[in-house]
Amino acid sequence: MKQTRLMMGMPITVEIVDTVFAASPDKESAAIQAVFDYFAYVDATFSTYKDTSEIMRINRGELALDDASEDMRLIFALAEQTKRETDGYFDILHNGSYDPSGVVKGWAIDHAAALLRQHGFQNFYVDAGGDVQAAGKNEDGENWRVGIRNPFNIDQIVKVVGVSDMGVATSGTSIRGQHIYNPKNSAPIEEIVSLTVIGANIYEADRFATPAFAMGREGILFIEALAGFEGYMIDCNGIATLTSGFASYTRHD
Repeated sequence: MKQTRLMMGMPITVEIVDTVFAASPDKESAAIQAVFDYFAYVDATFSTYKDTSEIMRINRGELALDDASEDMRLIFALAEQTKRETDGYFDILHNGSYDPSGVVKGWAIDHAAALLRQHGFQNFYVDAGGDVQAAGKNEDGENWRVGIRNPFNIDQIVKVVGVSDMGVATSGTSIRGQHIYNPKNSAPIEEIVSLTVIGANIYEADRFATPAFAMGREGILFIEALAGFEGYMIDCNGIATLTSGFASYTRHD
């Protein structure tokens, strides 16, 4: 069973292929609905485009962080951890306001995948705006295939990786335009246009993809040095640079 809905300003797709539940479509439907309900909660809590969201109440000074929800306080803690681990290249404070989207999306996808596991499913994927958590195998019993878009032509796939029980996250400017800046000098990132990270789960992959992109050309070296991660970077001239173990995920091509 597969469903796609437009939420949080992006398409979110959930597909479940567990054959053991093939005769129980109601069970699959309930699990998928639980995932979309969860994303609706995340959007209502963390969206910087909703005046009623908790993060906007914090930004307006109506709510102190100490009085915020447990999830909000956790996200702020995770953001601070990521800032330390990336030497300041990740920062949710922009022009006096907080925008935690750089850590929230991967965290939310990871939690959505956990919901599906709690419902008993083992073979599925959750894709939110191109960031993917893949679990188990696809309907052919093979690793899930995740395409990396050509940042100069988003209708074209330039690379396909095969993953199981891993996350794949891409930061870039092809979909949303220039929205990632070097937090150390507020300069836009122009020398690279796309950076994809493969990690043990989508939360870890996503939280490092954004700051690695903000590092510019040095970002792929940062990913290379991270144990358990691989990366694929495309620069402004269309030249790709990949980490030493990235090719192991493309051998099916």
